[in-house]
Amino acid sequence: MRIDLDPRAMDVSEFYRLLTAVVVPRPIAWVSTVSAVAPFGANLAPHSFFTVACTDPPIVQFTSVGRKDSLRNVEATGEFVVNFASEPLFDQINATGTDFPAHEGEFDAVGIEKEPSLRVKPPRVAASPVALECRLHSTLRIGNSTLVLGEVVHAAVREDVVVDGHPDIRLLRPLARLGRNEWGTVGEIHDRARIAYRDWPPS
Repeated sequence: MRIDLDPRAMDVSEFYRLLTAVVVPRPIAWVSTVSAVAPFGANLAPHSFFTVACTDPPIVQFTSVGRKDSLRNVEATGEFVVNFASEPLFDQINATGTDFPAHEGEFDAVGIEKEPSLRVKPPRVAASPVALECRLHSTLRIGNSTLVLGEVVHAAVREDVVVDGHPDIRLLRPLARLGRNEWGTVGEIHDRARIAYRDWPPS
């Protein structure tokens, strides 16, 4: 037996809770931006609707549900940084989801150390193991949300999370969002290559 649910017959927030409970785990874009108006503060916020959109050119995307500070800053300046959301930074990441007023920057409010980016104005999170510096490619408004696509113009990876020239998942320790107020970490890791057609069926 299944429970049949019609999104048109449900409250928007109720179906939103269903979607975020079943589209899991979701990686987190910890997005830093700067304001285009005085006092030109730095904003930092987690966005759990996040993925790679293209590989050539390298483009990542995050979704702003509603018009949040991150979206307004990106539209005004054309730049942002995606800081890797790592498990040791859990409390800080969650704290930056607080609805601070636009003039109060999360870096200072939460006590997060900044470091300068190389190619864009928004700062990076100094403690984050990876930073993707992005320039705005385009935005797409869909209903109550806006997809933000940014071309990665520089990537900065901390040396201590690299093994044999590649970032190691066990050292990165990514956080993910689940349903309700639930968060997840990487559990058991399976290493399995894709099956080539010439090798089908697998023995």
